[in-house]
Amino acid sequence: MHTLKRLLLYAFFSTILIIGWFYLHVHSSITLPAKPYEFSIRHGSNLKQVAQQLADAGVIHSKWSLILLARYLDQGSAIKAGDYLLTENITQIALLNYLTEGDAKQNEIRIVEGSTFAQLRKMLAEHPALQSQTAGLSDQEILRLIGATETAAEGLFFPDTYFFVRDSSDIEILQRAYRTLHNHLQTYWESRVESLPLASPYEALVLASIIEKETGVESDRAEIAGVFINRLRKGMRLQTDPTLIYGLGDQFDGNLRKQDLLADQEYNTYTRAGLPPTPIALPSLASIRAALNPAETDALYFVAKGNGESQFSTNLTDHNKAVNKYQKQQK
Repeated sequence: MHTLKRLLLYAFFSTILIIGWFYLHVHSSITLPAKPYEFSIRHGSNLKQVAQQLADAGVIHSKWSLILLARYLDQGSAIKAGDYLLTENITQIALLNYLTEGDAKQNEIRIVEGSTFAQLRKMLAEHPALQSQTAGLSDQEILRLIGATETAAEGLFFPDTYFFVRDSSDIEILQRAYRTLHNHLQTYWESRVESLPLASPYEALVLASIIEKETGVESDRAEIAGVFINRLRKGMRLQTDPTLIYGLGDQFDGNLRKQDLLADQEYNTYTRAGLPPTPIALPSLASIRAALNPAETDALYFVAKGNGESQFSTNLTDHNKAVNKYQKQQK
């Protein structure tokens, strides 16, 4: 009996001591390795990884104190990714609050709709907070790195604003943009209107990229999509300048000439029927939606009015009149 009492007393006082030590430990000030002290927590990092990172850096003495504190306060999954800056010594409980309140700095990059993959690569390479893992790699090598199944990189990355922590890699951004594009494309492909002359989501992506380059006016996208769908159904050539310009590449000097229209190449939709082999730019969600849910129209032609909008025609005679009218206004 006396032995049991002694064991109980020992257990009681041991518990009190542990609780007291833990309380003092988490409320005592941490001496930072440097002032100010900057560190980053990457997306996907779990509690143990964050605690180990801070312990290895000398911010906390033991990873277990932060792990136990976070679990006790039920904040084990509440730590936010981002860039953190500590300017003065801080208690461990204050540090945990800082990590879970979402006050971290988030770097961002805006991938612009209508950009080409070459332009996207340049933008990623020039971002000061990103580490480049793609420098010197071919487009095909980059596609393999992100796990893409396509053979051409053009058009495969969703234009949006992406947030990330400092020193993230450009590959991480590309992977996120690639997955986002495919998720949106698949969603709209599954809800597409019936009987479209598009054999696959990829063909829809190609068409969406053309729509993106033809107009920035929201109200015209579905109508332009309807024109292209009508032409594909009738076996008419798309005859769209953006594909021709894309195919010319660095040879394009800002002016399309008759010889450009007549010179056959795989992106010349004046000489070749059907869609070009790849997208020509990064399409927005609005253009993807329009490609798979085009307007019901009899129009087969359109011409830019010069104010961003388009004039649509059902026959070549009316189209030529519209071309003469609006081209004269633009000269």
